[in-house]
Amino acid sequence: MTTGYRGPVEQPEQDRTTEHSGPSHYFSPQASSRSKRSTVHLDLPDLSLDLITDRGVFSPDRVDPGTKLLLLEIPELGDGAVLDLGCGYGPIASVLVARRPGQQVWAVDVNERALALCAENLTNHAHSASDFTVATPEDVPDDLEFTAIVSNPPIRVGKKVLHSMLRKWLDRLAPDGEAWLVVHRHLGADSLSEWMTGNGFVIERIRSRQGYRILRVTRSGA
Repeated sequence: MTTGYRGPVEQPEQDRTTEHSGPSHYFSPQASSRSKRSTVHLDLPDLSLDLITDRGVFSPDRVDPGTKLLLLEIPELGDGAVLDLGCGYGPIASVLVARRPGQQVWAVDVNERALALCAENLTNHAHSASDFTVATPEDVPDDLEFTAIVSNPPIRVGKKVLHSMLRKWLDRLAPDGEAWLVVHRHLGADSLSEWMTGNGFVIERIRSRQGYRILRVTRSGA
């Protein structure tokens, strides 16, 4: 665990899959490819960021267009801890810490290369090292609740694994918390919405653009 350092929308990123029914970086702590670092640029109306990427992480050659659309849509989030679930090299977490000094951002992933890149990017863009924590899922304290979850979830892990992961983390939303997710229609956005509704969550489709669904998720009765 690391605290501190401690226009048109394109089509979704296509990943090489493995025998795990998904890209290896979704399952393995170790990257499966030799390192070749590079930089991608993220332009949003309110800020511009350069982000360090590498082989063996999700969307290393550009910020995934679904992620960018999500970042264009999320509002200012409330006080408290915010979770970037499946953070990769950290485009979401980097925008969160750059937009709001003092926002307590937790960036969580299983892949060591992704976590190291995310920590480096957050160090470059956070106002303070105390604004973020980069961690594996096991390192997140069991009693920590989140004001918000912001995620481009790893759909390609498969439905069973995805549902288990979302059930675990959505249950850690504060009573008045909210999750902001982006999922492409062709990757199961509508069926995922139905599943979350059936599990007691309220789903609001905020935006639908060229197949991407921006979903706001809250607890029933919140």
